[in-house]
Amino acid sequence: MNATKILAAAAIFSLATAGSPQAFHSGGVAECTGCHSMHSPKAGGSYLLIGTDPSSTCLSCHMVPGNLTPSSYHIATADADMGAGKSPIQRTPGGDFGWLRKSYTMTIRSVTSTEYGQTHGHNIVAADTPFVADPDNVTAPGGTFASANLGCESCHDPHGGVRRLSTGVYANVIHTPGANNAPVIGSGSYNNSAAPAAGQAVGAYRLLRGLGDSSQGVVFSGVAIAIAPSTYNQSEATNQVRVAYGASGINTWGNWCATCHPGMHSSGNYVHPIDQSLSDAVANNYNAYVKSGDLTGSASTSFTSLVPFAENTGDIPTLQAHATNTNSYRNGPGSSDKVMCLSCHRAHASGWPEALRWNMEGEFMIYQGLYPGTDNAASSYARGRLAVETQAAYYDRPVTAFATYQRVLCNKCHAKD
Repeated sequence: MNATKILAAAAIFSLATAGSPQAFHSGGVAECTGCHSMHSPKAGGSYLLIGTDPSSTCLSCHMVPGNLTPSSYHIATADADMGAGKSPIQRTPGGDFGWLRKSYTMTIRSVTSTEYGQTHGHNIVAADTPFVADPDNVTAPGGTFASANLGCESCHDPHGGVRRLSTGVYANVIHTPGANNAPVIGSGSYNNSAAPAAGQAVGAYRLLRGLGDSSQGVVFSGVAIAIAPSTYNQSEATNQVRVAYGASGINTWGNWCATCHPGMHSSGNYVHPIDQSLSDAVANNYNAYVKSGDLTGSASTSFTSLVPFAENTGDIPTLQAHATNTNSYRNGPGSSDKVMCLSCHRAHASGWPEALRWNMEGEFMIYQGLYPGTDNAASSYARGRLAVETQAAYYDRPVTAFATYQRVLCNKCHAKD
């Protein structure tokens, strides 16, 4: 192992203390030699990267073969750790890119079809893995961003240009000439991230791009506001992970996603509202809905990470208090909180088409009290999966978390079942 790899390994080992000053990225530009090599970069690569391309470089640490339990910063399961009947392992809020590898063949009403893995999320291009460009969509649905150019760096800025100042104002010091160059003291992503003092800054959530960044051929107009618990990659069989998403002015998740997908929710196209206040009626439905046929829930325990929402605030201390991995804060929405793209989709990939958080391609999510599988009595709703694969797509929740005949989770807001 050369010196660059040793340094990178040491830096990544320190990521176990996410949100601490020792974390590798820690809100801003990381140790240069963790990603670049001055004298022995990857052959055929660019930018002196240790991988063939930016995403391959990211995955050299964020996808580790043999990593067989959900852990820390891993966001993809290696092919060697998946096979027939085995599911991606990581349980991050954004999802596991390994779902892009999982295709399923099924016969429905005497017609055999295949649900291809590329339908399960964002098809990043990483030659060393390899992950390849989406073969179905030449450009981003609803936009013009070229699928062949999609990588981790399309959404994340590895150099951490966007940062949050002590005033709460966001600045982009790399892509905005003359911007306030307050130094980053640490990550701004977590519920234990330190608040910056005057003259200091913390990183934006997940190093996401924003504020005029046009380096990817599109222009990010705002920032995406959220806070995650410092431990966020875990099974949700007992405790779910709550990312506290926020919204303030133009800094909304719908606006941010629309950088590449501007036509997805515009008038006359796909018209489900985003960044819109839920209203009393929808908030009341969300808070009352427990499962199909059960509307006895209360606002203090109604939250589910399968249908998150954006709180109508950009106040970081408030969001930090609400981000948890222990079910310690389960409050549902108020009428002014927002529906957003991530209410229905995961950011990376999921076990369902279009990176959805639940299966929309069938009448029942749960049938006869069973997770649908080709290996049980609910096989007609299995879509080619084993029951354990279906359960994995729901982050290991016990089937009893749902109704015996559970219909789709659109009903969490609309209560039509």
